[in-house]
Amino acid sequence: MAGFTIRTYGDPVLRQRARDVEDIDGRIKQLADDMAETMYAAPGVGLAAPQVGVQKRMFVYDVGHGEGPRTIVNPVLAEARGEWTFEEGCLSVPGLSWPIVRPKEVHLVGVGLDGEEISVEADEFLARVFQHEVDHLDGVLLVERLDDDQRREAKRILRARALDLRAGDPDGLGSLVPAGERRDADARGAPGERLSGHSGPGDPTTGDTEGTHRL
Repeated sequence: MAGFTIRTYGDPVLRQRARDVEDIDGRIKQLADDMAETMYAAPGVGLAAPQVGVQKRMFVYDVGHGEGPRTIVNPVLAEARGEWTFEEGCLSVPGLSWPIVRPKEVHLVGVGLDGEEISVEADEFLARVFQHEVDHLDGVLLVERLDDDQRREAKRILRARALDLRAGDPDGLGSLVPAGERRDADARGAPGERLSGHSGPGDPTTGDTEGTHRL
């Protein structure tokens, strides 16, 4: 299998609505395998096709219950209820995460790789994964789910990255700071920037939520 390069913030493919999958054939199954490989290598717990530059409505996920990767084709969020705040990161916005409020429970329907209809009632972390990945299929990025203050800070950091500057030093004044002090600042991280961790095989629904889960 061949893994993909994950597309990141600023890539126009991430802003486009993905097209429905018309036929689940060998190419779609191979795509799912390659996406799962890419997801594990990242590492992350979910990955949508647009994140690897493929405009197909499908995503893979594995929330660590020992069942291996799952694939949902043409998913639809049929219902959503409640509210749940969770520290959420994204493979396409690497190194950043924010507490984001989303519905606590969702009902997702779609199709599996064998063509069978899938209907899942999910809550908390699994519901979060489903919502995050469907957002990707609709061309919606994590940054658009932030409140006004969070969004301004996120865009400041992302603009600095795009200019190849340190996020905490957008005016370039860091060059005037002694090298040792710069290293100390780098170790602490830029203001407002939280590094995303990976859930690994743990189960976030049982309290194993150390770090941020990247989707």
